[in-house]
Amino acid sequence: MRIVFMGTPRFAVISLQLLVKRGFDIIAVVTAPDKGQGRGLKIQPSPVKEVATALHLPVIQPFNLKDPEFIQQMRTLVPDVILVVAFRILPEEVFTIPRMGTINLHGSLLPRYRGAAPINWAIINGEKKTGATTFFIKKEVDTGNIIDTVEIEIGSMMTAGELHDIMAVKGAELLVNSCTRLRDGTITPKKQDDSLATKAPKIYKEDCLIDFNQPVAQVHNFIRGLSPFPSAHSFYRGQMIRLFHSGIYISKHLQNKVGEIVEIINGQLIIQCNPGLLSIGEVQLAGKKRMPVADFIRGHDVEKLILG
Repeated sequence: MRIVFMGTPRFAVISLQLLVKRGFDIIAVVTAPDKGQGRGLKIQPSPVKEVATALHLPVIQPFNLKDPEFIQQMRTLVPDVILVVAFRILPEEVFTIPRMGTINLHGSLLPRYRGAAPINWAIINGEKKTGATTFFIKKEVDTGNIIDTVEIEIGSMMTAGELHDIMAVKGAELLVNSCTRLRDGTITPKKQDDSLATKAPKIYKEDCLIDFNQPVAQVHNFIRGLSPFPSAHSFYRGQMIRLFHSGIYISKHLQNKVGEIVEIINGQLIIQCNPGLLSIGEVQLAGKKRMPVADFIRGHDVEKLILG
C-alpha cells in the first residue's frame, strides 16, 4: 500500500518508526510547520519531522490543510491510505482522497472520550482502564467506524505522562495491525454506538486550577491526570505553584481548613481536601524548576499556609 503518514508530536513518532520497521511503504510524511520553541523561540522541527528526515522520507508541512495546492499535492501522491496520529482535523477534501480510506489512531476506547485530550480526561475521571482505537475518519470528529481496539489498565498512581508513553507503544502496534488487515482485506468495520459517547475536550490553562474543596480522590486524579502537562496548579503567597506526585494520605487528623498545608511528613506536603488529606511530593513555582518538596521547604515556611 502507498501510505501518507500524518502526525506531529512525540506520540506519533513510535507509530511512524514501527510502520517503517515493518516494511510499509511511506510515500510522504505530513507534519506541522517548524516553529519557535523555548525562551529563545529557536525554530525547531516537530518530533515527527526529525524522525522522518532521519529515515529519508519526504516531508510536507502545510500551514493550511484546505490550501488547494496542498490538496492537489495529496492527490498527486495517489495514496492508498492516509494514517493520522495526533494531527489536526482533516478537511473532507483531504481524507476522502485515498481509495482505501483514512485511518486515525485515537487515545481512548471509542466512542468514549471523543476529543483532543482523551488520555488526560480518562485519568481525571478516575477510570480504571482505557485504550486506543483505530477507525476510519469521517466528517464528524472521532465518530467513524471502528477497525481495532486495545485495552490499557490505569493504575491508581499512573499519571497522564505515563499513560501517554504506554499508549504510544500499544497504539503503534494497533495501527500496524490495522494496516496489515487493511492490506489483506480482513477488516470488518464496526459502527460506533453514539449513545455511549463521552467527550474529552481540549484542556486550557484556566481549566487546571485545583479545587481542594473536593474529595481527596478527585483532587488526586485531577493532579495526576494533568501531569506532567499541562499540569495542575494552585497559588502560594500569590504565586502560581504547580503540584506533582500526588497521593492519598491516610490519617486520623481532625478537619482543617480546605487547602491548608497541615504538615510536612517524609518530604511530602500534606494538604487538606474536603474530605481527606492529599500528599504532594514535587512542586514548581512559576518561572522556577520542578523540585522535590524536600528541597522546596528549605527556603519556604509553608506549614499551616493555605493554598489557593
